[in-house]
Amino acid sequence: MSTTIKSWATPLAIGAFSISAVTGLLIFFDIEIGLVEPVHKWLSWLLVGGVTLHVVANWKQLTGYFSKKPALAIIGTALIVTIASVLPIFGEREENPGKIAAYALASSSLEVVAQVVKTTPGVLVEQLGKKGIVVRDPSATVEQIASSNRKHPRELLGEILALSKGTKDGDKD
Repeated sequence: MSTTIKSWATPLAIGAFSISAVTGLLIFFDIEIGLVEPVHKWLSWLLVGGVTLHVVANWKQLTGYFSKKPALAIIGTALIVTIASVLPIFGEREENPGKIAAYALASSSLEVVAQVVKTTPGVLVEQLGKKGIVVRDPSATVEQIASSNRKHPRELLGEILALSKGTKDGDKD
């Protein structure tokens, strides 16, 4: 049975590690395009499963590491870092200010967002309509409008900000 598990547990662990490593690095550098964040969050379960099966399939070899001081030091250090990372003694993690602003705008009505980008809701509705985005009610939140147009709120915010940049090119505020 161990040979059967090995034949697909190791490739699963390697593939899942590749996904987790690439998406994790992109998130680290705040490059959260497309499905990077949800893929990282949800497919990390593949990594957990693959590594677990890999450990089960290679249990005898793994236990051999517990008699080697360098291996114990690495494993022990990793456990200490893991435990320390979940302790509240290091305070709350600061959120990216841009992300906070994006969440605030996404949960605001189009009317409020129009004020922020220095235009009127009517102009935004018209400009979004030209982009194929239907706005039935300017008092709806950006999240609601995005959802009804099958878009991610960040994508719709990007459209709105791009539109507002185009309208401000001649503005000398």
